Amino acid sequence: METILNIKEVSKHYESAGSALTILDNISFSIQKGSTVSITGPSGSGKTTLLGLCAGLDRSSAGSIELNTIVLDKLSEDERAAVRNRYVGFIFQNFQLLPTLTALENIMVPLELRGEKDIRPRAMELLDKVGLSARAGHYPVQLSGGEQQRVSLARAFSNTPAILFADEPTGNLDGETSEKVIKLLFDLNKEAGTTLIIVTHDLDLASRTDRIIRLKGGVIIADEQKTYA
Repeated sequence: METILNIKEVSKHYESAGSALTILDNISFSIQKGSTVSITGPSGSGKTTLLGLCAGLDRSSAGSIELNTIVLDKLSEDERAAVRNRYVGFIFQNFQLLPTLTALENIMVPLELRGEKDIRPRAMELLDKVGLSARAGHYPVQLSGGEQQRVSLARAFSNTPAILFADEPTGNLDGETSEKVIKLLFDLNKEAGTTLIIVTHDLDLASRTDRIIRLKGGVIIADEQKTYA
């Protein structure tokens, strides 16, 4: 299978009170196109930092990150932003919808950034897929947490990303709402054939992915691949 993400000997250090704080220490793994992967571990294990590096939101202190055959390390901020806009989708724990835009307009943003035409029908189709076509004209403040996360799901898939990063996607939702959002996430992902990488504390959510990478203290302590009969 084709590799979409290749992490090679990646470390991340921060300067803190005159000494170096190591968040990630010599991490290496690769992810195949179309697979679903969870990154789990206790708070402070480096999960969100790793996600940010994989997505090109931040730079590593050492090592190499290759996303869809593009080496991110030497790219400028603008070049990395262009790569994200073309290949990457995001889902965040706190939704990160734009408060001054309606649900429909939030979904249209990635398509507008790509300069695509006739985007309203595509955005409405996605809103319908997440069961919120009746809420198209509502602003985020008028939506529940679960509805906001469903809008963010539709937005994440709007630019048909090659790879989708979800950072604690059910972290702010109750159990029943989480279940609906998880089902939608996996259904939309399967339909689109997207590679899905989820950072989560939720072991039930993690168990639904093809592979679980466990972090502790900035290193990988386990990398478990599901085997299918």
